[in-house]
Amino acid sequence: MNILILGATGFIGSVVAARLAADGHAVTGLGRNPARANLKQPDINWRRADLSRMTKPEDWEKLLNDQHVVVNCAGALQDGLSDDLAATQADAMLALYAAAKRSRPLIIQISARTAGAAGDLPFLATKRRADEALAASGLPHLILRPALVLGRNAHGGSSLIRALAAFPLALPLTHAQSPVETLSVDGVAEAVSQAVAGDLHGDIVLAADEVLTLADLVRLHRQWLGLPPARVFSLAPWLARPVTWLADGAGLLGWRSPLRSTAMTVMSEGVKSAKAESGPAATSAAATLSANPSGVQDLWFARLYLLKPLVIAGLSAFWLLSGLIPLLAVQKASAHFLPFMPAAAAMALTLVTCLIDIALGAAVLVRPLAGRALLGMLAVSLAYLTGGTLLEPALWLDPLGPLVKVLPSILLTLTALATLDER
Repeated sequence: MNILILGATGFIGSVVAARLAADGHAVTGLGRNPARANLKQPDINWRRADLSRMTKPEDWEKLLNDQHVVVNCAGALQDGLSDDLAATQADAMLALYAAAKRSRPLIIQISARTAGAAGDLPFLATKRRADEALAASGLPHLILRPALVLGRNAHGGSSLIRALAAFPLALPLTHAQSPVETLSVDGVAEAVSQAVAGDLHGDIVLAADEVLTLADLVRLHRQWLGLPPARVFSLAPWLARPVTWLADGAGLLGWRSPLRSTAMTVMSEGVKSAKAESGPAATSAAATLSANPSGVQDLWFARLYLLKPLVIAGLSAFWLLSGLIPLLAVQKASAHFLPFMPAAAAMALTLVTCLIDIALGAAVLVRPLAGRALLGMLAVSLAYLTGGTLLEPALWLDPLGPLVKVLPSILLTLTALATLDER
């Protein structure tokens, strides 16, 4: 069959795409930036697309030509600079359903549990709107509602669990006793494969036949990482609110933190469903992890995951302050250049370098600009080192180390570049 997969570059979508290709289907994958995915999965026909801009039926008509199945693995957690929930999870889907009336492909929607205390949040409300529209569309369809998905890779909530499991000495958790159901990402791919084969129908919950607490799940991941047992410290939810506010602010700048308020609200009541109609037998969390033994790269990822935002914030503060502080005494700051140029030129150069530092410090906080800002930091740092060495090499011996301090900044910038990718 010809199968179109939305969100095929994501955590779930990439595994579903690989499984359906292995089943012998002709798979077309949609993603915002499929270039790297094409290198990893060259057997898939990759197409660039942004669902948030595909809100009219005509946006889908060419893509649906000759497609027998459409699998929606796309989704977002919360509105922000990088995501528009209403457009991506609702408007685009309604446009897809309207365009599909002519060719009538099977539509497999990977959704979520949309009831409960968090049901009115945009994340679940937009999914529910799309689910209800699909159920009423008359199109052949299947809605899958997976619990917390675990796999060899990690993204979002599963990344956060690994990071919490790697905490030194103790495990600080809010909602530690919240119930959590899980299944493996391969289980989701298996369900989609069965649906394509015509063996599954309706509205199906996907979860292993077990319920863990969040604390149990974190302990299980700590064991998987090969770390000794650690005590769980249950934190009152109000203690996590400052972190949630910061994560929500980062979301407005395009960073997709799993510590945002939507995720915290969902976790406050747990990830558990009333299984009105269960799907295929799902693998337990312990079995999922044991089938994919961890390596040192998993431990590195877990330890670096929560350090990454601190690295970005630290670099931003460093560059902002390095640009703002000289402006408080601009005459004194420009005096460093007086032996080499006229006073007016020295003042102009000081102002320009300060503005460059401030611009880079601000830009690195904006996710779509962060990569270019980090490259700019490297270029400017090397320029500062080169210029300082040529014009005033004695600065290398200065007790305050104005040039020496640039070297750890460069290393921190390289670390940020190495960990910038999210998928």
